[in-house]
Amino acid sequence: MRNGLIISILSLLRTVKEELNIYVYTMEYKSPKKEYKGISDSSIDYLDKMVKKENKDNFVKKIDITDLFMKEPPKRNLRTFFTPYCMLRLFADEVPGMPDKLLYLDIDIICRKDITDFYYQDIEEYEFAGVLDHYGRWFFRNNFFKFDYINSGVLLLNLNKIKETGLFKKSRERCRKRNMLMPDQSALNKIAISKKFWPRQYNEQRKLHDDTVIQHFTTSFRLFPVFHTFTVKPWEIEKVHRKMHIYEYDDLFEEYLKVKDEMES
Repeated sequence: MRNGLIISILSLLRTVKEELNIYVYTMEYKSPKKEYKGISDSSIDYLDKMVKKENKDNFVKKIDITDLFMKEPPKRNLRTFFTPYCMLRLFADEVPGMPDKLLYLDIDIICRKDITDFYYQDIEEYEFAGVLDHYGRWFFRNNFFKFDYINSGVLLLNLNKIKETGLFKKSRERCRKRNMLMPDQSALNKIAISKKFWPRQYNEQRKLHDDTVIQHFTTSFRLFPVFHTFTVKPWEIEKVHRKMHIYEYDDLFEEYLKVKDEMES
């Protein structure tokens, strides 16, 4: 996940010229079958120094959610297709010092263009803003007559409103008690009472377009030669070239590999 973090931060530095306050949610967790390690302090220190070279007011800060997670573990959804880390965004209302407006980004995104217009939109009356899930919008919706199922990988959060409605608290409760295919995402969409919808290009989940602002390297589906899932992450550079036929990020990837080598040494 550190690799994705490096690429995401480098893409932000390239496209956003304003001050960047980056909070990295992580935790330590051990299940009967697998042990998960949080991102290291040394990695965070390196990334913090890196972003400060662009602007002395930038920062990268580690937020360890381990204690909060263990108080409210999503017991019914700890063995899904997704790792327990997908739940961490649901604890943002319990973390002290978070800004009232918080842009949540998954680790497998690249900011291709400036995202400040998305960040500065007015969401005072909404719990969050986001983009419809490419596949889920067809199968999961509260209103049968309209698409309303948002992908949780890119979310502009109104933490004041979320605390007021108890959205995250109720979502954590639902994840403890009910099995779900996509736990955090399904809980948020089921419980939210006020969502603001933005166009596809702010969370591009399948194919790169000329107007793409944020590209999200999610798992998708392919029909040929047989029906199968298709997953390529941005740090899998050879696959990005061979399977997705995307080359426009090559200078970003070159910078990423340099940073990665320096961090490891």
